[in-house]
Amino acid sequence: MNMRHRNAQNALMVLIVSVVIGASASDWEEPGDIPLPAPLNVGLAGAEPTDITRFLLAQGAISAAPSPDGKQLAFRWSVTGEPQLWVTPTEGGWPRQLTFGSGMTFFEWSPMGEHLLVGRDTEGDEREGYYLLSDDGRTEREVLPPSDAFRQFGMFSPDGQRILYSSTERNGRDFDIYLADVTSGETRMVFRGEFGFFPLAWQPGGSLVLVSETRGEDANDVHLLDLEDGRITPLFQPEVSAAFTDFQWLPDGSGFYYATNIDREFMALAYYSLAERAFTLLETPEYDIERPRLTRDGRFLSWLTNENGYSRLHATDLASGKQLAPPTLPAGVYDIAFATHAPVLSILIDGVTTPGDVYAWNLASGATSQPVHANLAGLDTQQFSTPRPLTYHARDGVTLHGLLYQPDPAKHPGKRPLVVQVHGGPTSQSRPRFRRAEQHLVSQGIAVFSVNVRGSTGYGKTYARLDNQEKRLDSVRDLVDTVGFLSGEWLIDTQRAAVMGASYGGYMVNAVLGAYPGVFKAGVSAVGVSDWVRALQEASPALQASDRIEYGDIREERWQAFYAENSPIHQAKNIDVPMLFSHGANDPRDPVTESDRMVREVRSHGVEVRYLRFPDEGHQIRKLENRVAYHSAVAEFLTQNLAAPANASPKPSQE
Repeated sequence: MNMRHRNAQNALMVLIVSVVIGASASDWEEPGDIPLPAPLNVGLAGAEPTDITRFLLAQGAISAAPSPDGKQLAFRWSVTGEPQLWVTPTEGGWPRQLTFGSGMTFFEWSPMGEHLLVGRDTEGDEREGYYLLSDDGRTEREVLPPSDAFRQFGMFSPDGQRILYSSTERNGRDFDIYLADVTSGETRMVFRGEFGFFPLAWQPGGSLVLVSETRGEDANDVHLLDLEDGRITPLFQPEVSAAFTDFQWLPDGSGFYYATNIDREFMALAYYSLAERAFTLLETPEYDIERPRLTRDGRFLSWLTNENGYSRLHATDLASGKQLAPPTLPAGVYDIAFATHAPVLSILIDGVTTPGDVYAWNLASGATSQPVHANLAGLDTQQFSTPRPLTYHARDGVTLHGLLYQPDPAKHPGKRPLVVQVHGGPTSQSRPRFRRAEQHLVSQGIAVFSVNVRGSTGYGKTYARLDNQEKRLDSVRDLVDTVGFLSGEWLIDTQRAAVMGASYGGYMVNAVLGAYPGVFKAGVSAVGVSDWVRALQEASPALQASDRIEYGDIREERWQAFYAENSPIHQAKNIDVPMLFSHGANDPRDPVTESDRMVREVRSHGVEVRYLRFPDEGHQIRKLENRVAYHSAVAEFLTQNLAAPANASPKPSQE
């Protein structure tokens, strides 16, 4: 039965439910595509097969930062079903929930630690309001109400009385920089920008602010803005664009540490002197340096390196010049943050077997603690698949990369079907994180390859730019070459392969299925682009600021012509395999109309399509009930469409 007809049977129920949840299906012709909330069904711990819900309930911290005195740790946690703000003693103890509304997007400690600034949007629309919350959660007041403008928070002033942020409120497109009083809420524009200008770091005891000007998805120029007179001075504007991130001022404001790949392939640790107007590269490994962090007193400097996707922690005592031995930590992808007035570093770990543990390390005493222990919801991590990194070549000789997750051969003998997972971005990287969907599919006997096609980060600046502008279609072709390479893995049946991705990954799914029919048996596309002309014109201002180099300036006729010919919607007629599409109706990055058009076009040719059109989500699915609905549908869809033929007999495993 065509999925469209089966979903239509639920139309009346959806209309009734939509009144309750405050959403309407009237803006879409198929009410049956609006997902219905379903009760959670976790099954019994240890039972097989394990329901996807149990994987989704395995949760830890999403982000974390110690209080200025280092005694408390604030972190975002979705244990209630949506991200909320929690605090717990750094040395360990019972956590306290501070926020209870919906739409929380970020938090920031005030310099003295008596308040936290919290951002919230409405149903995923990414238009944030700012709220000041006491550290005990008992008082809260609005600093800036939500509006039609997009905002990006910068930082508190050193005295905590003001905040700097960027906003599009002037014309809806360009990000200007504003200064707001946290007590009165009074704001004033301190810099008028064009496209994307964002404050990065406020000079201690001074009036200078480092400002980033967007120069593509993987690059930016940097300026010095003087808040006293509004003058802005270019600091870094290299001929070949580069990235400059994570600025850390010295206590006296005479210079700063940062990470950059100026004049080199990988991100290095650097120091810039204001007096000399010159920079020095301090650490230059053949892999990226990430997240340099400096204590407020300037004594301890810490940073991460990205080594084959895994994070490695480094720290040094600048007073003595001694390298410090970090604590023993689980493998994974890290994020770090220093307390303002204490040598306490929080280390958030997202790894193959942990969805967000947080450790605290006192660099002065060497003491460590674990204030946040992720909840694995009864899952046995011994059953998880540790990915195997693979390197191979595309047909034009470009080296490609990826992580292969294989099912247990004792439980799933013979050849396994394959899902090629494509990350978003495109300037991003598939890394060995806690991958709920991948681990669930592997537990069902499906191999997953998380691919890093050209355009991915982590392999040098040149590699990240191999898909820019006219080269866009080369990365689409990489997915075909990936299947060809994996056909040499004898335990993988590439005749039963699907492709899956979200955001830019969703575009890649749309594109490869239309341009290369016959390679994949099914596709899962979430919040993906179908028409680049329309998507680039209607994208959120933050994306428009970065899209000019990555995709070309869509205001120019040549790029309009290029994408009019090379957008997936124009090849959708070639898609002849079952499809599952998903999109949030409030998505400000890729408008929901992008998936709407693909669904209509593919259905018009009689192809089986299932569509999950969430009325209360944006670019990401945040709410637990919606995540369960989405991932359950994906698992069912892939299991059905990648099933072995009835007459197939499994071969014994030789793995």
